[in-house]
Amino acid sequence: MKKLTFLIFALTLMLSLSLSASAYENEEWYKGSEGTTINVFNWGEYISDTYEDGLINVNEEFEKLTGINVNYVTYESNEDLYPKIKNGGASYDIIIPSDYMIARMISEEMLLPIDVESIPNYKYISDDYKNMYFDPDNKYSVPYNVGMVGLIYNTKMVKEKPTSWSVMWDEQYKGKILMIDNPRDAFAIPEKLLGYSLNTTDEKELSDVAQLLIEQKPLLQGYVMDEVFNKMESGEAAMVPYYVGDYILMSDINPDLDFVYPEEGVNIFVDSICIPKCSQNYEAAIKYINFLLDPEVALSNAFYIGYATPNTGVLDNPEYAEMRNNEYLYPSKENMPDVEYFHNLPQESLLRLSELWNEIRIHGTDNTHIYIGFAIVGLIILIFSVRKSYIRKKREYWYNFPE
Repeated sequence: MKKLTFLIFALTLMLSLSLSASAYENEEWYKGSEGTTINVFNWGEYISDTYEDGLINVNEEFEKLTGINVNYVTYESNEDLYPKIKNGGASYDIIIPSDYMIARMISEEMLLPIDVESIPNYKYISDDYKNMYFDPDNKYSVPYNVGMVGLIYNTKMVKEKPTSWSVMWDEQYKGKILMIDNPRDAFAIPEKLLGYSLNTTDEKELSDVAQLLIEQKPLLQGYVMDEVFNKMESGEAAMVPYYVGDYILMSDINPDLDFVYPEEGVNIFVDSICIPKCSQNYEAAIKYINFLLDPEVALSNAFYIGYATPNTGVLDNPEYAEMRNNEYLYPSKENMPDVEYFHNLPQESLLRLSELWNEIRIHGTDNTHIYIGFAIVGLIILIFSVRKSYIRKKREYWYNFPE
């Protein structure tokens, strides 16, 4: 697990002392659900799960406080999350999708309403992150983290600081470029490069974007999600488009890494806590949400995860000042990049996007081994059929042999 070197001694001391005194707010409010279990489905590396450096293991602390067991499972992208909830293959009580996926799930009636008035710690959610476009009445989601996508690059491999997304098509970095492995984030980069909206539904524009990604493919070392940590921290790759919070974590391990918001613009996102309709433990889920919003818990998460927080209990905490002044997480007005949110696309556009992404992923793939495999299987089936026919005819011959 990742640790941040800028966790200062005061944080370690103060947080440890406060936790030893069990400083969570509204402790009595959590009683009454002992012995139940909630299933939490979250992104990888997206919750504090250690007691090192004065942090806390959020799930363990919740279990100790409430007597509720936490079954914690991770996913790599919104596109991995969606079918698991849609198909009903498992029952989850807490999920943390991004804005555009929340909008889709609301439209498809996949989420339960959340009564934020029943959540005492909801008071810590900044007004800046209420009434968001994807949930204008704050009915289905509670903000968790905020971030933007930028370009992470290795200064030992990329000598000049990039300014444009076009560097990801630069032949000199062939075999050293990583591409994010989900369609919305991957399409966003050439969309910005071509001057298109991140939410375009125009067929020609989508085809133009797909063509650029196909042209880029021979330059790639690979497509990545969570494996990006090992590749960038170890210096295996020169660059990757990824989330700013994860850059903060990676740069703590590899100081050769730097970060830039390309001039064409970037995606900004809000990940929020939701309760899917498949939930079997609504009351326990509400308690879990309230716990995540507790200032001590949210502070530990903010340091561990490295993303911007919508929690005023963290933003107003002097121990968070160094993070609050980080220009990548909280850019000043003059350094703020051109940003755009993803929106939920019409169904036909989502299908087209999926088709194009599948075409990109298989384009240029050497399928010789697959064809050989099919040929071998076909040959085995043919031999088996011929042998079976021979045995049947032989049996018929002896059965009908005259005495």
